[in-house]
Amino acid sequence: MGQPPGRFDLTMQQLRLAILSNAGGSGKTTLTTHLTYLLAKARYSVVTIDLDPQGSINLFCGLERPTSERTISKVLCDDKFNGRWPLVKLWEDQVKNAYAIQGDLGLVKSINELVLHDRGAYLLSDRLSDYPLEQDVVIFDCPATLGPLTTIAITSATHIIIPIQVEPKSTCGASRLFEWLYERFTTLRLKPQPKILGIVPLQYDLNTAIHRNLLKQLPPMLEPLGIPCFNPIRYSKEFKNASAMGLPLHLYKGKHPACQDFNEVLKTLKAELVEEQQQLWAAG
Repeated sequence: MGQPPGRFDLTMQQLRLAILSNAGGSGKTTLTTHLTYLLAKARYSVVTIDLDPQGSINLFCGLERPTSERTISKVLCDDKFNGRWPLVKLWEDQVKNAYAIQGDLGLVKSINELVLHDRGAYLLSDRLSDYPLEQDVVIFDCPATLGPLTTIAITSATHIIIPIQVEPKSTCGASRLFEWLYERFTTLRLKPQPKILGIVPLQYDLNTAIHRNLLKQLPPMLEPLGIPCFNPIRYSKEFKNASAMGLPLHLYKGKHPACQDFNEVLKTLKAELVEEQQQLWAAG
């Protein structure tokens, strides 16, 4: 089977969003899963590419473990790749335009391939250029390491979002992440550089004093870099319950107040899609 038809309009530039962090448990896959669903619900066609060897998307989206031939590692390592992206549908009873390309432990082997390959840092970008996906939005769910797999995400991305836990260790680690990002932008000569849309605080508990204090400190810290801080996404055990069912919170418990916490990020992404289209119209 080839890739299913998307609603990719050739007058619209594809938005490619890397969701990355240098800490495990920061909420990358939670954010990825919910943005995939919400964009699809907003009638955009979306594909999420799981670049995490742990294959977290499989759990969060209720997918069966893929065969080695149906993963992103196969796409990266196959020198004879012919554009048959291994897309699987997500929540097809609820939305018609959400897809995933699954990850697995084969990505560990892919790291060695990327290091040795002449264009390793650009291999995913090359695949997407040679065999474009038709969807409006491509989301990269990155591993919790700043290495080759995260590098191929940022060389492919047009935009970046950084989720962090509202904890001292995570906020301190964010400065190291920004150093790494800007070093990579320079070394890889990315022009244009991916646009950093902002930091998304996750697992925020209003009743925890250190969470409130850190949340107040984040915007002044980010302001000199020109990086926004989105409204936080609150902590709730219902996120774990939802992921155990392979569902976003909106499908598991749609009236939960945390469902509204994603609206600001969603609004920003929709605005970026409109802006990209307007720029293409102006250029044309």
